[in-house]
Amino acid sequence: MGSLRIEVPERYNFARDTVDRWAQDADRRAMLWVDDDGTGHPFTFRHFAQRSRRVAGLLRSLGVGRGDRVVVVLGREVAWWEVMLGLIRLGAIPAPGTTLLTARDLLYRIQRTEAVAVITDAEGAARVDAVRDQCPSLRVGIVVGGTRPGWIGYEEAVAAAPADEGEVTRADDPMLIYFTSGTTGYPKMVLHDHSYPLGHRVTGELWCDLKPGDLHWNVSDTGWAKAAWSSLCGPWVAGAAVMVDRKPGKFDPQRTLALIQRHRPTSLCAPPTVYRLLVLEPLDRYDLSSLRSCVSAGEPLNPEVIHTWREATGVTIRDGYGQTETVCMVANWPGLPVKPGSMGTPAPHAEVAIVDEQGRVLPPGREGDIAIRVEPERPVGLFREYWKDPEGTAARRVGPWYITGDRGIVDEDGYFWFVGRADDVIISAGYRIGPFEVESALVEHPAVAEAAVVASPDPVRGSIVKAFVVLAPGYEPSDALAVELQEHVKRATAPYKYPREIEFVPDLPKTISGKIRRVELRERERRRKAQAAAGGPARAGQPADEPGAQG
Repeated sequence: MGSLRIEVPERYNFARDTVDRWAQDADRRAMLWVDDDGTGHPFTFRHFAQRSRRVAGLLRSLGVGRGDRVVVVLGREVAWWEVMLGLIRLGAIPAPGTTLLTARDLLYRIQRTEAVAVITDAEGAARVDAVRDQCPSLRVGIVVGGTRPGWIGYEEAVAAAPADEGEVTRADDPMLIYFTSGTTGYPKMVLHDHSYPLGHRVTGELWCDLKPGDLHWNVSDTGWAKAAWSSLCGPWVAGAAVMVDRKPGKFDPQRTLALIQRHRPTSLCAPPTVYRLLVLEPLDRYDLSSLRSCVSAGEPLNPEVIHTWREATGVTIRDGYGQTETVCMVANWPGLPVKPGSMGTPAPHAEVAIVDEQGRVLPPGREGDIAIRVEPERPVGLFREYWKDPEGTAARRVGPWYITGDRGIVDEDGYFWFVGRADDVIISAGYRIGPFEVESALVEHPAVAEAAVVASPDPVRGSIVKAFVVLAPGYEPSDALAVELQEHVKRATAPYKYPREIEFVPDLPKTISGKIRRVELRERERRRKAQAAAGGPARAGQPADEPGAQG
């Protein structure tokens, strides 16, 4: 691809300058919201422009202002988009989170952001109340879709609030905080500025191939940065509408295919796990002809799935790569040859390379760090900093490069190939899971002396969470204890993080300095699963697909 220069004005606000512009056309569709019964409900850009003004007015009346942090924990409800736009319009800083967060997870996020407000549903409000006495910064609680003592009801309050145009923000003012998955420590706070949505021109217009009037379905929850990528900024900067399936719970491939047939989205974005499950269905029974573009992100998609999907739909799934810290930075772009299994080629607005530890660019075929050049100019859409963590921010810089923490190889044609995550993060069924939080939850149990958590290959989820556990004196390994530990982790942190397999071991491999060698455990798991696939003896650990497992 050629180069692309994204023009960033000195002053820019996504709500005021993009959404309000599309809202000048009273009938321009912004969303098709699908309820639990599968019925679609259209919403216009004008709806979101007007509602977000009232959200901004409500928040200002409650003392929330420019630069204040607000934790937002909502499912795929229309209110999530209204709230996000209202906060951006006001110049406040939303910090979205998944509805799976526990009270302890919420406490960490409220304390770290020094949030003055939380906007969530009734279940989230109950979790916040359990830790509210430990949150001195928290002044305002707004509950969506329910009532709770001490909380303001969203629907009535917004309906009665004055319309507020919001603030004129600079493009380099803080706009949004997302939390990373937390690998070597607790999750970091990724701070994006108001130019971030403009960077998603690459995500929406180029990678997803979106045009005004398109209907784009991103199969992602609102708590992850992928929602900002493909459910908010990317499509709406391009003038496309988003399709949102409200129904929570376990992914249902038959419902997904039926909704494509019924509502006819023009493009689909989903993690590899979703495509792997979809191709197991009889695709020829569904009319998928509306799809013009299909993309995937999160981990490389195996070529067999790409082939099966193309045979059924005529559309090639195009992988893309990015992080919470970035917009789409590497992808298989429309109109260019796709190499199945490859991340693709760099985005046209950025320079991406494979570098060594000194920041020297490596030749094709050599494994190194995937890096993005930030000097002399930072690509539009790259995060500003890890908020309140100058050391963490500096650690990601080597010379003129931002080091992503991922390892890769570039081939002779300039296509990038993903090797692994340098920071040990686990990607399971599209969820990003940091081992540190799972290990911390495990060692809180009196039976656990030490624990190490790694990714274990899985044919459906890509990877599952596998825990190696050293027991404390007086405890003996058993299936019952493994299940007890799994349930303990589900209670202590978000349920999707629990280890689906637990293996009791006498000790853990460590470096001379005492750090756990997760790479050795990962390799052990890779060999074991490969043996099992080949029919050899390979059983280890406690499988965890018991009833009620989430993920």
